[in-house]
Amino acid sequence: MPLSTQSQGDDEQYVLVASLDNARNLSNILKAITFKDHAIFTATTNGLKVTVEDSKCLQANAFIQAEIFQEFTIREDLVAFQINLTVLLDCLNIFGGTTTPGVSTALRMCYRGYGYPLTLFLEEGGVVTVCKINTQEPEEPIDFEFCSTNVTNKVILQSESLKEAFSELDMTSEVLQITMSPSQPYFRLSTFGNAGNAHYDYSKDSDMMELFKCTETQTNRYKMSLLKPSTKALALSCKVSVRTDNRGFLSLQYLVRNDDGQICFVEYYCCPDEEVEEN
Repeated sequence: MPLSTQSQGDDEQYVLVASLDNARNLSNILKAITFKDHAIFTATTNGLKVTVEDSKCLQANAFIQAEIFQEFTIREDLVAFQINLTVLLDCLNIFGGTTTPGVSTALRMCYRGYGYPLTLFLEEGGVVTVCKINTQEPEEPIDFEFCSTNVTNKVILQSESLKEAFSELDMTSEVLQITMSPSQPYFRLSTFGNAGNAHYDYSKDSDMMELFKCTETQTNRYKMSLLKPSTKALALSCKVSVRTDNRGFLSLQYLVRNDDGQICFVEYYCCPDEEVEEN
């Protein structure tokens, strides 16, 4: 592949080089977390983590493991920068968005370090397009302090089942209420919209339920406006893990398969809506 030799002699000057045979494998996962313009890119030897936040109440992370890239070279322990995600996606879609069957756009991302732009080399049919996107110093991502030791309830569902629930619930509701309990109703989603109250229940023995691990009854409400961006990840995913901790913070982890069948993860953290009293 021509891109594999692209600027090979210049590699020494880059602190990060990441190559993909199919640029869509990156653009699809980034679409799942695009609800604000700016994103923080953090690279380690494990791969790439992309973080987007909204008003200290919502955080989305996309994890693209190093093994998914055909080449992933990092010359520092940690490489981080902030970038306009909308611009990056525009470059990937305009210059690398081919949907022709059997044709893919190869991508090579190079970053020299602090103060330098992120350089994209996109190649399709022997034509190489070079895009340079300005980077900024990254802000410190919010630490939601969500750790597995404080998780009180967890379920893993087939994504199809959650998509069905959202299609039946009233999305004019300002909040989504989630009840998780060791006894009935086990796992319940509730909305309170223009058409009245609606509930969607899952039995712990449901075929759609891969794991049910609830230790105490919890009912929390979350602003629908904060949860709506996560439906992009839901649409791409095949499984979703729903967890709540002892403070009522919500973690939604989506398992996403790319065009090549490889697995990536998208995670959303959402704080509970404190303005609404719990039932």
